[in-house]
Amino acid sequence: MEFLDIHEDSKVYPGEYLLHTPTSQIVMCGAFKKVEGVVKFLVQGRLQEDKVENFQKLKLTKQERRSRQPRRSCGGCKRK
Repeated sequence: MEFLDIHEDSKVYPGEYLLHTPTSQIVMCGAFKKVEGVVKFLVQGRLQEDKVENFQKLKLTKQERRSRQPRRSCGGCKRK
């Protein structure tokens, strides 16, 4: 897992996980206000705002992304 700085041309989507560098916590992006330079994020059940400079994006490899996807069951237990 790598961390990338967020630049002016970067896109950040709601629901995306970010690293909040002052607290060293992984947080969920709620809103990205590019014009204001602010990110609203969810951490420990609270919605907060902070400057874009305090965040980094997570970059996952294909293997890491694949391992985080939910596994589907065969569906045999759903049949009657």
